[in-house]
Amino acid sequence: MPRLDDHCWSCPCAHGPRHAGRARASAGGLAAKVGEMITSSVSRPSLLVARAAPDSDPSRGPGSTGAGGGSASWHHRLVQRGLVLFSVGVGLALVLNLLQVQRNVTLFPEEVTATAFSSAWWVPPCCGTAAAVVGLLYPCIDSHLGEPHKFKREWASVMRCVAVFVGINHASAKLDFANNVQLSLTLAALSLGLWWTFDRSRSGLGLGITIAFLATLITQLLVYNGVYQYTSPDFLYIRSWLPCIFFSGGVTVGNIGRQLAMGVPEKPHSD
Repeated sequence: MPRLDDHCWSCPCAHGPRHAGRARASAGGLAAKVGEMITSSVSRPSLLVARAAPDSDPSRGPGSTGAGGGSASWHHRLVQRGLVLFSVGVGLALVLNLLQVQRNVTLFPEEVTATAFSSAWWVPPCCGTAAAVVGLLYPCIDSHLGEPHKFKREWASVMRCVAVFVGINHASAKLDFANNVQLSLTLAALSLGLWWTFDRSRSGLGLGITIAFLATLITQLLVYNGVYQYTSPDFLYIRSWLPCIFFSGGVTVGNIGRQLAMGVPEKPHSD
């Protein structure tokens, strides 16, 4: 009969310390892994914040750099267009006013007449400034009304419009009619034909009429104060065809300003 001592009894108490050590080791490794995961999860956002800290300036709003650069570019292009329009106005004033003076249509006092251009010194800068204002105003009004001008938008058409305007001004000095009324009606028809051929917009018609009215009023005041004078005046102190010249000139300069504004982005809005 087998003895009780021959059997190998394994008591759990005998292996208790070893199993407890393994359990504590595995628990410690698991805790270490969890600690590493928590540490890494906390440290990553802090690294992101640290990297973004130099670029995040609370004094600058989001997109402030882009808006500032866009605004500076827009103003730079506006100044460029204004200078081009000013140069165009000066050139047209020198050519057209010289024709009027040579034909004795416009008379300036001798003490204010420039020798080089047979005209007063203030005429070219005044005409250049007016051309810059009108040329910048036309596309601005189109944008405000939400009616972009799309009729004959190419430089060849603009050059033809300039040629017709010079022809109208040339006709006012060269053509001989029985009276100034017939000449004025002819030039009025030519001016409306210029608008219909190269513009056909309500804004262009309205601005042309407004420019003609204001320019005629200013001219009346200048002639009344003796700055210069017109020969054979029939419309108060000036010629009756002069508003037609101002109307066609406004339409011409407006088309130049519209053409220069093509492809230029709108003014950026600052929040």
